Amino acid sequence: MNQYAQMKDAPSHAMMCDLRSDTVTRPDADMRRVMADAEVGDDVFGDDPTVNKLEDVLAERLGKEAGLFLTSGTQSNFVGLLAHCARGEEIITGRPYHIFRYEAVGASVLGGIAFDPLDVAADGALEPEAIVGAIKEDDVHMPVTRLLGLENTHNGKAIPLTRLAESTAVARAAGLAVHLDGARYFNAIAALNCAEAALADLFDTVSICLSKGLGAPVGSVLVGPREIIDKARRWRKMLGGGTRQAGILAAAGLHALDHNVSRLKDDHARAAHLADRLSPFGDVQQATNMIFFTPEGGVTSDLPRHMAEHGVKLTGATGTTRLVLHKDVTDEALQTAISGFESFFGDRSS
Repeated sequence: MNQYAQMKDAPSHAMMCDLRSDTVTRPDADMRRVMADAEVGDDVFGDDPTVNKLEDVLAERLGKEAGLFLTSGTQSNFVGLLAHCARGEEIITGRPYHIFRYEAVGASVLGGIAFDPLDVAADGALEPEAIVGAIKEDDVHMPVTRLLGLENTHNGKAIPLTRLAESTAVARAAGLAVHLDGARYFNAIAALNCAEAALADLFDTVSICLSKGLGAPVGSVLVGPREIIDKARRWRKMLGGGTRQAGILAAAGLHALDHNVSRLKDDHARAAHLADRLSPFGDVQQATNMIFFTPEGGVTSDLPRHMAEHGVKLTGATGTTRLVLHKDVTDEALQTAISGFESFFGDRSS
C-alpha cells in the first residue's frame, strides 16, 4: 500500500476535511502575519537573522550544537546522509522507513551511498541483533558500514526511548554514527511524554519537519554537531538548496514551534476517537495522529469517491487507507468525516 497513491486524483468537490496527510496543513492568519513581518537577509551569506534564529532555537531545544534550515524533509535527510557517508559507504535502515522507501533512493542515485534495509519490528524499531548482523566486515568486497538511520514516529508509532537506545548502542559499539528521521519528532515527544532533548540525545543528527503537524508551509531543520552541520551546509549548496530571504519561511517555523507543538496531543485524541468510530467497519490500527484502516473487502474506489461527495478527502490507496489527523481537522470536520464513513458502511450493511 503506497500512502501517496493517487493523492492528487481525488474528486474536486468542496472539501471540509482533508485526511490524506498532515502535510496539507495551511498557515493560519497569525502565521501569515509573522511571515509578512519577518526580518530577512541573505541566508547564503549567513545573514538572514530569522533563519539563524530558527536554526539556533531548534538546535538548543534538542541539545545540539547547530542547525541547518532546508526546504524539505527529503532534502534534510539527504544532506544529513551525505554529511555522514562517502561514496561506497553504507546506511543500515528499516525497509519501510522513509529514507529508503519514499525518497527515491537519492542517497544512492546521487550520493553513491548503499542501503542495507532491514525488516522492522511490530513497534517500528530495528532489532539490535539484526543491526549487528548487517554490519559489514572490513572486506574489500563489501561496502563500509558507516551509519544507522532510524525513524520516529514510524507509521504513527512512537518508538520507546529504551528500544531506540538498544539499537543505537550496538551501532555506536561498532563505530557507526546514528541519524534520526524525525519528520514527526514532536508527535513522538508528545506520545512518549519525554523531554524534547531526550530523544535527540540518542542520535548524532536529527531531521525535524516543520510542515507536517506543526503547520508551517515549507521547511525542515537538520540539527547535530557543528562539524556535520557545516558539511551538510556545503551539500545543501551543491544540491541547489541555498536560499536568499528565507526568513519569511523560517518565521513560520518559529511560530509553529511556539504555538503548535503543545496542541499535537489534540490531533492524537481526535485520531483515537475516529479510530474508535471506525472499528465496527474493519481492522483499525491507530497511533499518535495516524490511522490505518482496512475495511472488510478492502478499500475500493467507491470509498474515496463517497467521502469526497461528503466533503472529505482521502488518498486513492486500495486495500488499506491511511488517515492523518492534523491541526486543520476541527471537531466539526472530524464529525463530517465520521458521518461520511458511517453513511458509506451503513448503506452497505442495510
